[in-house]
Amino acid sequence: MLGPADLTGVYAIIPTPATPGADRWDATATVDLPETSRLIEALIADGVDGLIVLGTTGECATITRDEYETFVDCVLATVRKRLPTFVGTTQLGTHEIVHRTRFARDRGADGILLGLPMWQPLTDDMAVEHYATFSAAFPDLPIMVYANTRAFRHPFGPSFWERVVVAAPTVMSAKFARPADLMPALAAAKGRVHFLPHESLAMKFYELSPETTKACWSTAASMGPEPALAMMRALAAGNIERAHAVTKDLTWAMEALDKLIAQPELFASLNIQMEKIRIDTAGYTRTGPIRPPYHVVPEEYAAMARENGVRWKSLRAKYATAGVPT
Repeated sequence: MLGPADLTGVYAIIPTPATPGADRWDATATVDLPETSRLIEALIADGVDGLIVLGTTGECATITRDEYETFVDCVLATVRKRLPTFVGTTQLGTHEIVHRTRFARDRGADGILLGLPMWQPLTDDMAVEHYATFSAAFPDLPIMVYANTRAFRHPFGPSFWERVVVAAPTVMSAKFARPADLMPALAAAKGRVHFLPHESLAMKFYELSPETTKACWSTAASMGPEPALAMMRALAAGNIERAHAVTKDLTWAMEALDKLIAQPELFASLNIQMEKIRIDTAGYTRTGPIRPPYHVVPEEYAAMARENGVRWKSLRAKYATAGVPT
């Protein structure tokens, strides 16, 4: 079973590619399976170290159970255990999460990406019990905590980490994006959890905790993984000068979205739209239409996402030409 130190490199977060018409309310069977397989093969060929599917970018909240199972089957059959794959199972309530977790486990997932039930905000007591339940029910399945404070309206603070590593021993990593909270979280988790940053924050995390910053998560990898790979391989080689240079490029690409990111509540409302538009613009994969109700997006912010996609595409060309350090 995977442990915290086993996660290294770039964990690409992919969309769930959609078929034409998937933005209609009456659409069915909306998963583009050929594009799913093609994208995964491309990411593996280009060197990613792991996959994460069915989080926010994967539209886990807007696909049906049949679509979920079809997609998970396709993902895991394509991967064929060539790299670790975490499958998101978050839903509105425990019973459906159990169903999805059991399905993912039985199809060969290496772990699950698990957030909190998405209706009422959970207290620490509730959140710890939630992870304890799944740790006990699936004792051989590693859990990556989806520690998104805006999505789940929970702080995921030190008291949570201190308790959850005791109550839920299979919790071993977290999708995390808050450098200011990293050291308190690490101290509370007593080394039992590694906190994976966004690729643009990897340098900040590394400066705080080089021993635990061995992997990152990257939705941008679905625009082509070369810039994110350059970041993590520079850190793995201890080439700090190179890592700082890559960070500067990643920051430049993200600046196209600064106005949106500076408005956390608005960003939370446009997260899926931003991801799919920028990924589609970069041209590495075809995301297809955005599933409702998240297909509504003001043009001002769609233009920002497209600009980010254009910038990332240029970085991909730069790092593909320069080579990714090993």
